[in-house]
Amino acid sequence: MSGPADAAVDLRAMPLAKSLAYLREHGEPADPRPDIDTTSLRRRFPHLAGVQTSDLRLDCPDRRLIEARLYRDTTAAAPGRALVWVHGGAFIGGHLDMPESNWVALELAAQGIPVLALDYVKCRGDVHFPEPADDVLIGWRHALAHAEELFDVGPDSVVLGGASAGGNLTAGIVARLRDTGEEVPSGLVLVYPALHPGEPGRTPDPAAPWMALAMNYSGRAEALADPYAWPGIGSAAGFPPTLIVVCEKDGLRPSGEAFAGVLADAGVPVALHLEPDADHGHINEPADPTARPTVEAIVDWILEER
Repeated sequence: MSGPADAAVDLRAMPLAKSLAYLREHGEPADPRPDIDTTSLRRRFPHLAGVQTSDLRLDCPDRRLIEARLYRDTTAAAPGRALVWVHGGAFIGGHLDMPESNWVALELAAQGIPVLALDYVKCRGDVHFPEPADDVLIGWRHALAHAEELFDVGPDSVVLGGASAGGNLTAGIVARLRDTGEEVPSGLVLVYPALHPGEPGRTPDPAAPWMALAMNYSGRAEALADPYAWPGIGSAAGFPPTLIVVCEKDGLRPSGEAFAGVLADAGVPVALHLEPDADHGHINEPADPTARPTVEAIVDWILEER
């Protein structure tokens, strides 16, 4: 799953317990890349110059405020669609300034698709499922309640999406919305999503490398079988039309592909996009030649008449 990067501190190379201890003590390490801030991105990609951003804070009962950022380009033709977007980070990292959040949102807004990017509480100790998902659900409900104000579109024109851990969180809240009788999004975008606690179709293997992160998010063994925590193991009936992007070289590719099959079996319109030569987290690197085709695939799918 896409995670934090640093020139001196590589959390991905540490045992999970050590990574969590570092994050609790120091916070997320600075990204060493000099060209991923918004000013640099606009310099590299002039078509982003018209996108305006505004930071928001959403009330979260009994917890911190949820950070969010609105992206709009009033000079772009408005296609009548908007997106609520959720970054990844292995449930322990990630933030609104990482390219997987910021650059992707800038690109979509430049195509006339307003974006509300959401952050969420991280699982760095006492926090586990469902708290990150609850944050995303609060953000989604806020976006729908204020859709006209935020996006100049109605709530029935707002799409939900996320990457990696964000794909898990967004798919999970779709299942919760469905089961509580609330309206599900008009569409769902999942980019290299982590939808299963282990290999699809098999009992989770406690010795598998991914299981430490899965258990850290789940918080308890019982949650490994909870379809709201791991939507790939649940029913897809009642889901909206969905785009799933998987990467040729990604170890999580089977999770997205398996869920595409579950959606199709449930009669849900699903588009499965395979990004050739790409690996997990590729849209967190704007210079990666596989990143822009994925962003373009997302834009094209959102703009399709469904």
